[in-house]
Amino acid sequence: MAARFHSDGDDLTESHEINVTPFIDVMLVLLIIFMVAAPLATVDVKVDLPASTAEPAPKPDKPLYLTVKADKSLAVGNDAVASDGLAAALDAAAKGDKETRIFLRADKSVDYASLMAVMDQLRAAGYLKVALVGLDGQK
Repeated sequence: MAARFHSDGDDLTESHEINVTPFIDVMLVLLIIFMVAAPLATVDVKVDLPASTAEPAPKPDKPLYLTVKADKSLAVGNDAVASDGLAAALDAAAKGDKETRIFLRADKSVDYASLMAVMDQLRAAGYLKVALVGLDGQK
């Protein structure tokens, strides 16, 4: 509270006004500090990761490839398959073994939603071991 002196007597009157100018100055300084510090907090940390000496997983003698073409048609191995007949075609190619790893290849023009729909079909058919195939060194 502040006191105000009047020349008309010895009585002190109280002023019910708060001086907010210093409060606004402090808040503006804090705002500037946070605006400068926030982008610095999101910088990626660069780490030089060590090399692994683990052996790569052995590739099967005859891998089972499921291909999603650019027109979103499917192929198991080299045989074209309808979307509704995917489970039966995989069962025939894997000889009923649900533990067979499916190597999923997709054209780079295939959208993410279509790829996820194929992966959902694989999960519904019971094939949970799915490996995504890409090219080495290509961007």
